[in-house]
Amino acid sequence: MGEKDVCHSCLTAVRVLRVSLVDELEAQVDSALEALVSRDVFTRDDREDVLCQRGPRARVRKVLDILECKGEEAARVFLSIRSHLQHCEERNEAQPPSKHGPDTEYNKVQQKHKDVLRRRSESMLLYNSRHGEKILFSERYVSLILVDGHQGLEMKRHEVLTFGQRRLHLQHTPAQRKITPAELFSRSNRKSAVRKVLVAGVAGIGKTVLVQKMLFDFGRSKEHLAFDFIIHMSFRDLNLIDEPTNLRELVLRKNRHLAKELDNVLANDDKLLIILDGFDEFKHHRSCDVEAFVTEPDEDAEVKEVVGSLLLGELLPNASVLLTSRPVAVSHIPVGCVDRFVLIAGFSLGEVRDFFSRYFQDAALADRMFETVSANELMLTLCYIPAFCYIVCCILKDSRNLCGESPKTMTDIYVQYLVALLRSHTQERAKTCLQDQGTGAMEKLSDTVMKLGRLAFQKLLEHQTLFYSSDRDVAALEGCSLVGTFLDKTIAQEPGCTEEVFSFAHLTVQEFFAALYIALTDQPLPDEIQGKASPAEVSNTGHLDLFNRFLSGILSDRNASFLSRQAGLCCSEEKAETYRKKIITDLTMLCENGAQILNCLHCLFEQQDPSLALAVQPRKLRINVSDEALSHMDYNAIKYFLNHTTGRISELDLTGTGVSCDELRDIQPLLVRCESLWLGENNFDMDAVQVIADVLRVSDNVTYLGLGWSNIGDDELQALGSAIRVKRKLEELWVEGNRLSSRGLLSLNDLNPHPLKKVVAIWNDLYNTEPESVSTQESITLNFTDDNIWEGWVEWVFKRCEVSSNEKLVMVLHKVCNISVHCVERQWAKSFYNKLSQLIESRIECCTEDDMCKKLKRFYSILNK
Repeated sequence: MGEKDVCHSCLTAVRVLRVSLVDELEAQVDSALEALVSRDVFTRDDREDVLCQRGPRARVRKVLDILECKGEEAARVFLSIRSHLQHCEERNEAQPPSKHGPDTEYNKVQQKHKDVLRRRSESMLLYNSRHGEKILFSERYVSLILVDGHQGLEMKRHEVLTFGQRRLHLQHTPAQRKITPAELFSRSNRKSAVRKVLVAGVAGIGKTVLVQKMLFDFGRSKEHLAFDFIIHMSFRDLNLIDEPTNLRELVLRKNRHLAKELDNVLANDDKLLIILDGFDEFKHHRSCDVEAFVTEPDEDAEVKEVVGSLLLGELLPNASVLLTSRPVAVSHIPVGCVDRFVLIAGFSLGEVRDFFSRYFQDAALADRMFETVSANELMLTLCYIPAFCYIVCCILKDSRNLCGESPKTMTDIYVQYLVALLRSHTQERAKTCLQDQGTGAMEKLSDTVMKLGRLAFQKLLEHQTLFYSSDRDVAALEGCSLVGTFLDKTIAQEPGCTEEVFSFAHLTVQEFFAALYIALTDQPLPDEIQGKASPAEVSNTGHLDLFNRFLSGILSDRNASFLSRQAGLCCSEEKAETYRKKIITDLTMLCENGAQILNCLHCLFEQQDPSLALAVQPRKLRINVSDEALSHMDYNAIKYFLNHTTGRISELDLTGTGVSCDELRDIQPLLVRCESLWLGENNFDMDAVQVIADVLRVSDNVTYLGLGWSNIGDDELQALGSAIRVKRKLEELWVEGNRLSSRGLLSLNDLNPHPLKKVVAIWNDLYNTEPESVSTQESITLNFTDDNIWEGWVEWVFKRCEVSSNEKLVMVLHKVCNISVHCVERQWAKSFYNKLSQLIESRIECCTEDDMCKKLKRFYSILNK
């Protein structure tokens, strides 16, 4: 038989076997469809046509219909895929039967449950998807980085901004390994079983998508086969329960098909996985560390007590539990109940490119759009979040005719996103409505935007990201067609209660609308931003950081003008002018007193108005961005301000920022202008030290240099010494807590006749190498006997402690509590440790994390012996 006859026989076989193929592939149509797409037999449009069919049998028929149009080669590939699926099924059937036997009611219910899960989770809606638009999990990527132990995500800043930098660190740290969802409960190198897994990730990064993927794979008997049953519960649903309940009722609310066998399911809890999705959305998430436990599935209690008992292992102690949460709520989960901590790191660069390809469905267009984003560092940096990647694609797709500049700031991106979707919405409406879309329609559109903004603002102040239809602000949006463009809607169902739950497409979209509302109305600024709140009332989590930046950008001349032209949204000129004056006043004050300035610099950067930077004329130009893990965006904001200033920079404090060699080189022109340069608590290698040495060789300004706890040794110090000799302008060098020996310090001797006035070298490796020869040098300080030095030092340290997170505070305590006993008798030390003890006590009182609380108590006891 010739090749042509073989190919022809394949298409004929498909036609002849059509009826039996429908029966045979009913349970495997999704796998077959994925295989056809992956082998380029079907296009994405073909897949959409199949997925729009109701029921698996109808989908199989649609696959066969499409194959008729594709021809013989497509049929040959299809039959090959069918053969592979049959082989896999036979191999699964050959597996040893479970202890319940293949024909027991238990196994029948198990298969029924898998069918239900597969049907519920076989496709997902992508943000603002329209009816009929579905996407398979093969088009989404969730990159997991396994981190053993509890990772304290330092929430001193906005979570999206903080994690962007941390993600880069995690993805490039060899100690962390990527895992698949199937490995979440694997023992790996552990001796004990992994029962409780916490999956954390910032808003929009894919936590719920991961859960859906797990349910889908389990429903197809593809993964997670160590479990007999997986029960999924959403905290959005649990929020509707106000009456006492029990675990049995919680399971049956959406799984009535388990009723007959639920006793057996719960009795075999070692084969049960319970997924609790969205812990940060739980209205009781701050009080799950309960003291009143339930131990039986039928025991009634408050829903938070049932959840808490499950997490703590008091209820179903052998069951596995997967908990997902945003970082903001992680500290409310007792560290003792988590066996494994997993961080979702979002897209890699390759996955961003792939997302663009799948979104635009045109290789040339996708490449062109990706190149556009790659040229914009800000947009590319934020595309690691899948939800934000989608927003960027929306902008690129719908705003090519907006005539706006390429986005330079966060606000630029969201303003273009808003206008693009408003334009898309009005165009859709124009197709269905013949009436004039004039001034009245524009006013109606503006009114809806204002209502969305009010909702966003009110809920942002209340730390809420979910809005229920019973809420008055949500009810005010009823009937507004624009709502579906920006709000995602889900249905939370309980017996006797069905309620719509809304949320913005991403946390940052809510923050943008909140800022837009303030910019367009007479609503005053929140007290935290106006500076009226007391220090105890101001959140230290950066809760309103991005809101404040959005507000600044919206009130800028260029974005206010753009919104007015393109969307008829007019900002208050008086409020804009008042806000600009506030930026100038705040920056001047912060520069003069040396307080944390980073967020204010971002607000200035969002304005993109050089005249504002030039209007800041402080008596002293002090830039303090210490104790922040700085990102590229942060450095851009710092450079934007300082490049618009001239002359000497009195102080630049980059202590504990994680500044790298490349970043030092990037800001080298600024370092040369500094009088006091504080670079301590950064892990420097010789390359980084050489950049600092290059600065010292050419700068006539650098007088004070701090490199404490920066991991430098004798070789690095000698390199610095060689550079100091060139200009001989440096007077003070702080190198405490490093790896220095007498050899390194003695290398500074030949700086005569212009020696350094002060070298502080406490906490170094000086005890094994001729300390006497070093101690004879008057300028070198090895102890705490000079009260004048240390009174100023402890004041600086305490200010840092006051604004530090608990994690950072513990790091500082490890260092400053290492002082010999006789020094504690000095007055400056007594005062310092007394204030430090009081600070620790106040932190303990409000600390909700067990492990952190123990660490703080340990230092408190040390200081109060």
